[in-house]
Amino acid sequence: MSSLFGHLFRISTFGESHGGGVGVVIDGCPPQLALSESDIQRDLDRRRPGQSDLVTPRKEADKCRILSGVFEGRTLGTPIAILVPNEDARPEAYTEMETAYRPSHADFTYQAKYGIRNWQGGGRSSARETIGRVAAAAVAKVALATLCPGLEIVAYVKSIYQLDAVIDPTTVTFAEVESNPVRCPDPETANEMATLIRAMRSRGESVGGTVECVVRRVPPGLGEPVFDRLEADLAKAMLSLPATRGFEIGSGFSATRMTGSEHNDAFEMRGGQVRTATNRSGGVQGGISNGENVFFRVAFKPTATIAQSQKTVTSTGEATELAARGRHDPCVLPRAVPMVEAMTALVFVDHALRQRALKPE
Repeated sequence: MSSLFGHLFRISTFGESHGGGVGVVIDGCPPQLALSESDIQRDLDRRRPGQSDLVTPRKEADKCRILSGVFEGRTLGTPIAILVPNEDARPEAYTEMETAYRPSHADFTYQAKYGIRNWQGGGRSSARETIGRVAAAAVAKVALATLCPGLEIVAYVKSIYQLDAVIDPTTVTFAEVESNPVRCPDPETANEMATLIRAMRSRGESVGGTVECVVRRVPPGLGEPVFDRLEADLAKAMLSLPATRGFEIGSGFSATRMTGSEHNDAFEMRGGQVRTATNRSGGVQGGISNGENVFFRVAFKPTATIAQSQKTVTSTGEATELAARGRHDPCVLPRAVPMVEAMTALVFVDHALRQRALKPE
């Protein structure tokens, strides 16, 4: 099973939801970058469970340990291994899943592919695997501060179920996103979203929504033509996250309802640089960044594991019913925000390193 992502900045995540721990090995991080466990912990704290009554009540400190690749507070240029132990695993809550397949989960497909699966909380298909991604991205952000000074990544909840927030991606701040547990910088809509999530939890239900992300102060020239386009790598990164169902950049699907003259971004000179008057391209043209903000949206489905009884079958083909007894998010969106930011950072650091190799200073 491939668990690798990236070309020059390459990561390999490991671990299962209820195993001994989860983590990541990073290869290709530049040397002599100041890095400590606290740099990584900040982002891990944002994605950990038990943050509020809106997410899974699983209690995990998610404290990271750097096992290799850092000496006296600086990266060595050698592989960096980061481990986060599992401390609140409760595999006994999943005994029914040993034989019964959860609807819309990965139980059946993992069994079909490998002939064996870890049924304790979904094993490798659990969102707990994303701890390694978030930890690696914290390292990527340290590298990006040197490779692309000023580059800023801000993700936030744009919609949940039928509630849509009004947010300006050009001005939204990290502080506004973190001002409430929903991570929606529209306070009024965030309150409605929180009420909805609590109602879904009380009914044993779940809901989905969208996360929007903006990358500001992106230098022009990042990305590769044809297969490794910047937006193609972003799409792969986002759709590799658990529960994702769609990706669109810039105008996205709304472009299908425009004419060419309505959609085209006219070029102009501004501040002595080539800029675009509008940004329907989402900051990427021909697979390469054009210097404008890169912004995109990621769709997340309702959490597959719910407390309501659902029809399913067992591994021996017998019809049965199943209701989840484990601890799960009624809506993945609040904790998906740092995951989207993480995958964005991993894509951008990889392309920044590629550009440095192409045009060394």
